[in-house]
Amino acid sequence: MTPTPTPARLPGLAEAADLGRTPVDITAVLDHLAAEADTAAPTSIGFPGAVDLDHREVMARLGHRLWNNIGDPTDTGGTPHTRVLEQAVIAWLADTLYMPADDRWGYVTTGGTEGNLSALHAAHRRLPTARIYYSTAAHYSIPKIIEMLGARGVVVEAGADGEMDYDHLAVRVRRHRRWPAIVVATAGTTMTEAVDDTTRIRAVLDAFEVPGRHLHVDAALSGIPLALDGQLRLDDDSGIGSVTVSGHKFLGVPTPCGVVLIRDSLRRDSTPVTYTATLDTTVTGSRCGLAAALLWHAIATHGREGHRWRVSEARHLAAYTVDKLTTAGWPAWRHPHAFTVVLPTPPAAVRAKWLLATNDDVSHLICMPGVTHGQIDAFVTDLTDTTEPGGGPGSGYPHHPRVIPRPRPAPAGRGGQ
Repeated sequence: MTPTPTPARLPGLAEAADLGRTPVDITAVLDHLAAEADTAAPTSIGFPGAVDLDHREVMARLGHRLWNNIGDPTDTGGTPHTRVLEQAVIAWLADTLYMPADDRWGYVTTGGTEGNLSALHAAHRRLPTARIYYSTAAHYSIPKIIEMLGARGVVVEAGADGEMDYDHLAVRVRRHRRWPAIVVATAGTTMTEAVDDTTRIRAVLDAFEVPGRHLHVDAALSGIPLALDGQLRLDDDSGIGSVTVSGHKFLGVPTPCGVVLIRDSLRRDSTPVTYTATLDTTVTGSRCGLAAALLWHAIATHGREGHRWRVSEARHLAAYTVDKLTTAGWPAWRHPHAFTVVLPTPPAAVRAKWLLATNDDVSHLICMPGVTHGQIDAFVTDLTDTTEPGGGPGSGYPHHPRVIPRPRPAPAGRGGQ
């Protein structure tokens, strides 16, 4: 019997990059990619993608066609599209966030970065001299977007737990108080899933009587869970002008996507495009209608109560993980709302097997919906088996216990908390 080829020797794989010269064994390449993904799945616990939802029905029915949601979601013409589903997704999320029905607009994006760009572009057009404030724990897209806009950014320190340092924000705002302010708050920072308190941010802006403001919330990971809790709201009392969430994180859509919501009153008029007979209101123009259909399917299949149950189960697993790690002698913690568990960076042998997110001597795993108790138990077993006997966490890494911060007590304020 012919032995199964190793991944590196699969027919056609090495030649896959040279499409212009060498015949490619297409089936072998696709099989290899699928096998790699299947092999990695049980130990991929470091990045936020839910794996409990089944999207195969949508992919089977719609995945072989082009669905181009070009222009504004309210446009009706053009090539085959799923704008009616996109509108339903926008309405569901806006309702969940208590956004006023007469002051809302949004669309399905390629992900959180495009959502941030769309929101900050709208804010910058309205407040072109504004300083854009963001914390050191904000997503890496924010300084990139500020550079793209030709705007002035102001960096604010974050605490060790990932939440914005409001005292330092006050220092920075005081220095630039003559200028309008665009502030990027984060609901779910990349390393600790910290949530910035928009009530405290607004208090700082009020204290220095900032002339003109826009408060944007980058809620890529935590936005939907917090909205389902009622802890993130875009009602008139919130003072929040825009928000972005990801679709491939909590909703587990199998293609990068997201949703941006902006108060309609804070946008400028858009330009009609004769060629497409649409309004040019979005960053990319042509947009993936399949992503809108996948988001709609995830929402319609489970509804609010189903997704609240998914949030609860994921948080219970995160609490279990903290208990399991600390019992095993590894200091770990999480914010009360979070799926993310923070721990000292494990030894290289553990990280070679388990896909974790690591920043120097701090790592995290994320108990997204679909991650199981069995995966957590296996990770902790590998962690304790790899640690030298008697050494405890950080054996050979004596700095570890020092770098595990504890979250600050949650404030009573609403907004981003």
